This record gives sequence, structure tokens and C-alpha cells, in this order.
Amino acid sequence: MGKQANLYSFPSVDTLATALRAYLISCQEAGLERHGVFKVGVSGGSLPKTLAQALLTPAKDESDRVKWESWEIFFADERAVPLDHEDSNYALLKKELLDKLPQGTPQPTVHTIDESVLDDTQELADRYEQTLVRSFASRDSVKLPIFDLLLLGCGPDGHTCSLFPGHELLRETEAWVAPIEDSPKPPPRRITLTLPVVTHAVRVAFVATGGGKKEIMKDIFEEGKGLPCALVNEATGERCSWFVDNAAVEGVSYPKRPFSL
Repeated sequence: MGKQANLYSFPSVDTLATALRAYLISCQEAGLERHGVFKVGVSGGSLPKTLAQALLTPAKDESDRVKWESWEIFFADERAVPLDHEDSNYALLKKELLDKLPQGTPQPTVHTIDESVLDDTQELADRYEQTLVRSFASRDSVKLPIFDLLLLGCGPDGHTCSLFPGHELLRETEAWVAPIEDSPKPPPRRITLTLPVVTHAVRVAFVATGGGKKEIMKDIFEEGKGLPCALVNEATGERCSWFVDNAAVEGVSYPKRPFSL
């Protein structure tokens, strides 16, 4: 059996955020070394708030600097709503993180969905896939885009991105970005990175906090049950790291590791 996902548990969200920052800086530096840019995909939910806590702290020194000018931010999934809508993952990231960057901070490149085609989720997905194609090289030359890092959340049902348990989208193998019209969680109309794109990333990090997560964490780490989060764990092994607080993994028997880079 190959190496398994890293489960890092912390006594508080504060200590989690400190470790997450160190991890993000490490992934940033690896991306810059690899191709002079840091390509990261993010999801919504509670993640942007934790990200802000990790990234808005002033750098201790040059080695701790977030090089925003080199970040290229994509969305692991997005809702088919205007960019200023309360359900938009972009709007959430903007409110929690981007708008709070200190004045004078170089801005990251942020790739949003095309608002002109919100009525057609297939076209919305196709256009976002073309955005990936332009950034990651032509479709002919790469089978799948390779993100330096995907930052994901975990839903109470074990979903991640907009990949839901038992949904036919989990079997999608051709598309990089796919539409979903029947999300069990509102809003129903969305686009999402597909499972092969998620599992192809250099690194995948999940952030999950709070006692409300402990039952699904047991299912993911002890049973698997074909849950989307478990499928990512199985496909990525040690490339996958979970940043959780102790409350989220109370009673979970899967071995937790001390955080180290």
C-alpha cells in the first residue's frame, strides 16, 4: 500500500492557521522554482476565512513573505451566479481575503467565471476550462492541468469542490471543468473541477474545523465509503494534507502526524 494522506491536527484554528501559512509558503516557493508562478485553486465555504487568518499576518522575514504578485488563483468550483452575489465563491474570497490585502500590496492574478454565460452551465464550464487551457498550455499538449496546490474544504456529506457523493460527475474522465445542474446543496447550478484534475495536483490541502465535522471525518478516514474526499485521499496519498482542529477529528482513529515541512 502506498503512503497515506497526512492528517495534521491542531488545538485551535489559530495554531492551524500558523502551520497552514508555513505550508502555503513552501508550496509557493516550490511553484516558483518549478515555473516562476504559483498556480493555486481554492474553494469556498469556511476556507477563505481560515486562509485570510493564515495569509494576512505580516511576514516575519523574507522567507515568510507571501509573494502575491506571483499567485495565479483559480476556483476549484464556482456557483452560476454573478460575481457580486452572496453565493459566489469569488465574492467570498474577495470579501474575506483579497479586499483585506494591505494597501500597496501587489495583487494576485484571479481567474473568475465569465458572467455573460451564467444561463448556460455547460458553456460556463467550457469557458472556464479554456481559461485553464490558456494558463496551463494547450489542450493537446497536456492531458490534465497540474496545479501547484488545490485548497479544498470538506462538506458534512463528504463532498469537496462541487463533487458530491454518488453523483455521476465523479465518473467524468475527459473534461477538466464540468457543469452541475442538480447540486444537492443550494445553489443547484455550478461548475467544478473534475476528480482527475483534483487528484493530478502537485499538492492538495484540505481544511476542516469544528465538531460538526467529526462524524464525516470518521467516514472519510476509517470507512472511505467512496466519498469524494476519500477518493481524493486514496488517489493522492502523501501529496494530500489535512489541516484540522482537534474538535473535527475527535474519536477518529486514523494516525495524526505532527506538522512538519
